[in-house]
Amino acid sequence: MKYKLLLTKKAKKDLSSLEKNIQKRIAKKLRFYISDNTPLKHAKKLRNSRLGEYRFKIGDYRAIFDVDKDGNIILLLILRIKHRKNVYL
Repeated sequence: MKYKLLLTKKAKKDLSSLEKNIQKRIAKKLRFYISDNTPLKHAKKLRNSRLGEYRFKIGDYRAIFDVDKDGNIILLLILRIKHRKNVYL
């Protein structure tokens, strides 16, 4: 199943603030995740869900996202993209 990927305004701003090569690497990895039949197998559930429920690890960066109440991803809405040292603050 192919999922639809959307980024919030904050996530777009986060992504645009990064170097072009890092932007491309993150975009490529997000496309890989959404092309998988079970993208949650690549995600980690976060303990503190004030930012989002799950995260994808992309090198030193994290893409934070939520799923619906049944744990399904139909629309993958990326909430934030930050360096790992800043994302959980």
